[in-house]
Amino acid sequence: MADPIRIVALLSGGGTTLQNLIDRIAAGTLNAQVVGAVSSRPDAVGVTRAERAGVPVRVVRAAPKRASFADEVWSAVRQFAPELVCLAGWLHLLVIPDDFKHKVLNIHPSLLPAFGGKGMYGHHVHEAVLNYGAKVSGCTVHFADDTYDTGPILVQRCVPVNDADTPDALAARVFEAECEAYPEAIRLIAAGRVAVQGRRVVVSG
Repeated sequence: MADPIRIVALLSGGGTTLQNLIDRIAAGTLNAQVVGAVSSRPDAVGVTRAERAGVPVRVVRAAPKRASFADEVWSAVRQFAPELVCLAGWLHLLVIPDDFKHKVLNIHPSLLPAFGGKGMYGHHVHEAVLNYGAKVSGCTVHFADDTYDTGPILVQRCVPVNDADTPDALAARVFEAECEAYPEAIRLIAAGRVAVQGRRVVVSG
């Protein structure tokens, strides 16, 4: 078996996405290693989840208007020498440096390009889906770029929107899809099957 791909997770909140990756790795269904986590909040529940799993954590307090914020984040990331960075509930826009181009993944709780952009995260997304009257939703794993939710798309999974759905009910269904989609995307990258051609992501084999 190939060596596990080295992942750093960026988080700002509860860390459920990170926990999913940790659980998949522990179950032997994802050949990866979370070598570190960077949190924008010292009190984020995700920090506790990471520490419980033995994942070292660096905290870079959120201050997007501080000129050095992004540099501090990437400096912390580089300390872990990752092959891939996974945004896991990270709520801050970061310019992707050249050495991490097409090495940063994000997961968004809708079928992009629908219901994406600044301010569209968590329950804001699910409320917007329901208010619009959409009949399907889902999740999108994409490469992060320098704006919100616009990078090349790698994996999407679709879920139905039911007439009786609340934002919480839809969120739970979408999260189940996220738990499958993120590991799938990581496996494809680890296998060397992914090439980015402009806006298109081509998966070989």
